[in-house]
Amino acid sequence: MTTAPWRDPAVPAADRVDALLSRMTLEEKTAQLYGVWVGAATDGDGVAPLQREMAAGPSADEWDELISHGLGQLTRSFGTAPVDPVLGVRALARAQRRIAAASRFGIPAVAHEECLAGFTAWGATAYPVPLAWGAAFDPALAEELGRRIGRDLRSAGVHQGLAPVLDVVRDPRWGRVEETIGEDPYLVGTIGAAYVRGLESAGIVATLKHFAGYASSAGARNLAPVRAGVREFADVTLPPFEMALREGGARSVMASYTETDGVPVTADPRLLTGLLRDEWGFTGTVVADYFGIGFLQTRHRVAGDEAGAAHQALVAGVDVELPTLKCYGPPLVTAVREGRVPESLVDRAARRVLLQKCELGLLDEDWRPEPDGPLDLDSAGNRALARQLAQESVVLLDNPDGLLPLAPGTRVAVVGPRAADALAMLGCYSFPSHVLTHHPDVPLGIRVPTVLDALRAELPDSKVTFAEGCGVSDPDTAGFPEAVARAAEADVCVVVLGDRAGLFGRGTSGEGCDAADLGLPGVQGELLDALLATGVPVVLVLLTGRPYALGRWHGRLGAVVQAFFPGEEGGPALAGVLSGRVNPSGRLPVSVPRAPGGQPWTYLQPPLGLAGEVSSLDPTPLYPFGHGRSYTSFAWEDGPGDAVTEIGTDGSYDLSLTVRNTGGCAGAEVVQLYLHDPVASVTRPDVRLIGYQRVELAPGEARRVTFRFHADLSSFTDRTGARVVEPGALELRLGPSSAQVRHTAALRLTGPVRVVGPDRRLRCEVEVSAGTG
Repeated sequence: MTTAPWRDPAVPAADRVDALLSRMTLEEKTAQLYGVWVGAATDGDGVAPLQREMAAGPSADEWDELISHGLGQLTRSFGTAPVDPVLGVRALARAQRRIAAASRFGIPAVAHEECLAGFTAWGATAYPVPLAWGAAFDPALAEELGRRIGRDLRSAGVHQGLAPVLDVVRDPRWGRVEETIGEDPYLVGTIGAAYVRGLESAGIVATLKHFAGYASSAGARNLAPVRAGVREFADVTLPPFEMALREGGARSVMASYTETDGVPVTADPRLLTGLLRDEWGFTGTVVADYFGIGFLQTRHRVAGDEAGAAHQALVAGVDVELPTLKCYGPPLVTAVREGRVPESLVDRAARRVLLQKCELGLLDEDWRPEPDGPLDLDSAGNRALARQLAQESVVLLDNPDGLLPLAPGTRVAVVGPRAADALAMLGCYSFPSHVLTHHPDVPLGIRVPTVLDALRAELPDSKVTFAEGCGVSDPDTAGFPEAVARAAEADVCVVVLGDRAGLFGRGTSGEGCDAADLGLPGVQGELLDALLATGVPVVLVLLTGRPYALGRWHGRLGAVVQAFFPGEEGGPALAGVLSGRVNPSGRLPVSVPRAPGGQPWTYLQPPLGLAGEVSSLDPTPLYPFGHGRSYTSFAWEDGPGDAVTEIGTDGSYDLSLTVRNTGGCAGAEVVQLYLHDPVASVTRPDVRLIGYQRVELAPGEARRVTFRFHADLSSFTDRTGARVVEPGALELRLGPSSAQVRHTAALRLTGPVRVVGPDRRLRCEVEVSAGTG
């Protein structure tokens, strides 16, 4: 029997796809351009915006008719409702066989799932959220995280993961801050690219989101218009995506819901084709965010009907409609037949989709839907990685008198609404927070020790008592007296405050859970005041999805520990930090404000964005970006000298220093390299991160750290819109945070202004070698 050319792996992929497209009907081609979401709820609360009105799926009879033409994607077979993973794998394989058998060409669907902080499936490991990845400053660990999540997805028969989020925080009141990696594009880009490398190495199509500008929505409101300027967009918003494509190898991009300067991203060919494909050379697929194409009609009101929305999205370069068919189905077919939409647009998108299916082996003659290998979505190896990442991400903000680590035998009162709740560890895209809230009788499916449980296990010789004190966001103070009593009886009070992750107003952090200001939710601040009034030393532990203003209590707390939804192993990680078993090494990926108002603000400020006598508001954060303390001490020795070094605008310069652990316990220092540009043709941030290195050191050990700076790293968007390297003075600053400088190197760039493009250097390479002495 002769093998059809599109089934033959020996034939070049482009030829296979051309042979297939030439034989497909219009209905068969459009069928490759949409997903179907079976089982999505259309009553009550959903897991996607406006799901109730947008997500009506096919009936059983409609399903049979639908798949007779083929199907592009299957939406969230595991992430819609609780399903035993073994049964879920079998069900997905049956669905794929049915899809392949129903159509003329036998093409299965791409199965996609969320994987923001782990595979969003019942019983799968719930890792720390991306903001915690940023706090760890450890790209190698992020890559291993992506690799493990990718393997789990593959073991379940999934092909595409909807992660990572590469939005750069512009306003910490935004609900989705927990999903981001931080407020600096270099940190977001390097950590995000590492995660992508891991995911793609496991054979999973990584999907960069949300391209682009989503985090800049006005007033920190979810889906609000974006009013970012050209330079902010080019120099802050876009670089992480460029880095994840060039250095991570991502094969898909998700178009953002938002509109910038009146143009919705889903209908913007300048962004999705001109920049992404023509300039950056991207060849993968662009998928719509859930219902994003339909929103062109219903929310943005730039299209009069579903066919008009489909036309605009195809012109822009959106290849796949997710999560289910709305516009790319019958409305698009009718519009093409009536001559309103060129069929060539359908062909262009279908070719991209089929090329990706070809890469995934879905067109091969020997394709089979049953995945290979064992299925263990919460393995011991996963939990060990979750523990390591949680430990590395905990930030010790303050410990002025050495109250931490807690002394053995200390009587500890644990107080607060986040101390005894397993969900306090998990972000809004973890399966328990994302889906199980709609299934209250279903167990978590994973073991998630609370801070209280973990601390009791960590301190077996200590008396540990507990009182909740108050809820996360309700105004009830009836629990205050018991909490105060427990604190008064103890040597130390550990108060655990923070967020409840949720969706669309059902939490204090998460998608659609935006904050009016950065005050602690509910009456948690008042509870903290009451505990401080006892005179008992207080350790504040924060389990949050965003930074909160802490200036009200500065100088009154014995210690402050920050964790960003640290995942299922976060309780033991925090207990280890409190006991001293774990030396904290996390650094802030976002600034911690002094006061709850005065937003938006991040550290990437030009001179007029900094504190000054022209305004009564001082935006200086209480704890700056990059800040974090340790139980040991470090000396930074033998840094660059005072001489000014000249290099060309295409030149490079190495700067080195020795980091020595001068304390009594092992620890990790994070050496950070910042660029200060004193004079430029447009205003520039006072400092911005251009390199970093996490260095783990035993007591007395030293390591030599060398940063290989290239002039490309000083590039920015000038007044003409070109990205340039300008001649002139630069200062490289080495420090433990964005606000502290330990060593500087003065440079002078010589030669002409140099225009740079997508082939410029994006990363500052770092070499670590043995120290001396």
